[in-house]
Amino acid sequence: MREKFFICIFLGIIFAFQFYQIHDLKLMIQNQNIGRTFQNSEKNLDELKFLSCAVPVEGEGIIIRLDDSSKVTKSGENPNLYVVHDDDILRVINELKAAGAEAISINGQRLTAVSEIRCAGPTISVNNVRSSAPYEICAIGEKKSLENSIKMRGGVEETLKVWGIQLEVEVKDKIFIPAYKGEIQNRYAKIVE
Repeated sequence: MREKFFICIFLGIIFAFQFYQIHDLKLMIQNQNIGRTFQNSEKNLDELKFLSCAVPVEGEGIIIRLDDSSKVTKSGENPNLYVVHDDDILRVINELKAAGAEAISINGQRLTAVSEIRCAGPTISVNNVRSSAPYEICAIGEKKSLENSIKMRGGVEETLKVWGIQLEVEVKDKIFIPAYKGEIQNRYAKIVE
């Protein structure tokens, strides 16, 4: 009985914390005046959840699979030239964003405005979650534009293939991207009145 009571209290605290996070985000967006007036409606709350990456999404788009080169390095060559690095993934992500991607994930980690993509030894850290090659990048947006952004002449695909990095693009009518699982906290940035 006592355990159930503490579990209920704990779940209540988590729910209250999430409610106030969404409430704070709503106030931030309202005060930023980004072209819409947010009323207390369910539709606007859903839009806020979408903008904060707090809900899973699906739609048309592409899946990009990146893997280290299978080439055998020659004597004296730097083997680091033939593996996927954080800057390679950043180049792919930047092209997808420029092409209008509305939601992106890397190995199941949803990218937000505060997500990091950085080298962590032989792995890459996204949202402080490490993963290693192969990397699967899912992007939701107009699928042909997203595909063209990766495959354009002189672009990311062509550059990575010089080093033997394996890059495969799959166009799909339905892609699922999970919600962001972390928490976003603003301790230092304050809304200007």
